[in-house]
Amino acid sequence: MASSVNPPRGMRDFLPQEKARRERVLSVIRSVYRAHGFDEIETPVMEDSSRLHAGLGGDNEKLAFGVLKRGLTAEELHAASDPLELADLGLRFDLTVPLTRFYASHRAELPTVFRAIQIAPVWRAERPQKGRYRQFMQCDIDIIGDAGPLAELELLSATAAVMRSLGIDGWSFRINDRRILHSLLRYWKVPLDASERVLIALDKEDKIGVEGVVAELHALGLGDPDLVSSVLLGKQLTSLADDGWSLLDGEPPAWLDAEGQDVYRELSAIRAAIPDARVVFSPVLVRGMGYYTGTIFEISHPSSTSSLGGGGRYDGMIGRFLGTDVPATGFSIGFERILDLVSLPDDEAADAVALLHDAAVAESTLVALKASLIAMGGRVRLERTPKNLKPLLEQLAASGFRRVATVTATTESIDDLEFRVLETP
Repeated sequence: MASSVNPPRGMRDFLPQEKARRERVLSVIRSVYRAHGFDEIETPVMEDSSRLHAGLGGDNEKLAFGVLKRGLTAEELHAASDPLELADLGLRFDLTVPLTRFYASHRAELPTVFRAIQIAPVWRAERPQKGRYRQFMQCDIDIIGDAGPLAELELLSATAAVMRSLGIDGWSFRINDRRILHSLLRYWKVPLDASERVLIALDKEDKIGVEGVVAELHALGLGDPDLVSSVLLGKQLTSLADDGWSLLDGEPPAWLDAEGQDVYRELSAIRAAIPDARVVFSPVLVRGMGYYTGTIFEISHPSSTSSLGGGGRYDGMIGRFLGTDVPATGFSIGFERILDLVSLPDDEAADAVALLHDAAVAESTLVALKASLIAMGGRVRLERTPKNLKPLLEQLAASGFRRVATVTATTESIDDLEFRVLETP
């Protein structure tokens, strides 16, 4: 039986035109981030298995692809009680865990406040479905070494600039803080050791609705059922006026304690400092990563039930490697999710030229003509003229070529060429 010629499930091939489109979008993202003072780094696609399973990656650790140790014997395979015993490396499932290791390794060579760009593929053993892949691109910016709100402001400002540069409209930031969530859990009388289970249930609100969250919390027997219902079903969280920023205009809600009120004011100040973007306070925003310690944020868009990106503050992660905590916060754009919302012109297309020729034209002439056009800033392709020209012209147009010219045996220079414009697909 012949082997399949398809890529592995959850992974994709990209034809030239789609690859070019992806690179155009990535180029915009990269240039905007650099304009905002971030520096790009690169880390290996693999990390030590022990690091990938150190409790830093939340549920994503369960989706990590492991790499078997070299030279395993049959006896070692049979003796292993846990598959992780057989792996010493693994493919990265995000870019945050590698960044924390990178910073711990190179701290002495980096500025006090380090602004990093990472644009690279990651791998997760997901169940493939529409919009969810096993290999996908992440576009991260992170600020390490700044404990104040300026770091969040820089991240949100740079991300807003990317969205504008890509021509995406109608989006907004949703923002919350883990400390506000903890204020809510204290009001609900949730035991400290059950906090993460309640937050996981809250994180499903966009999928199962408020009633579903209440039912799940009741089923778990966590918190005071009457208090949970009064806040969630009473719409005290989900129907806030003025994008959620009028919460303290009158008497503070019972679920927001003094610490939560102070944090809310900090978030309000962040919102006021970026007036060119809509920022919505969303007190049920959780984000599932357990390593977040403070501010959390997402990009929402009416075309998608999932966020277009997100991030937050993770002040405790780097300390796992250094032994001393270092403040850190980051934002990741969901590259695969924004692609369908982007329509960028192909800047190369205007100068993309195909030279059609037959066997009578000397190779030296073709190479000289091609070199002349390239020197003028063009993109040039040589194509042997087929019997049926129409399919070739359609293929060239689909690949971004906008002009063609026919080279004959009498052609001596580019001045002898007559160009005609291709119809765009």
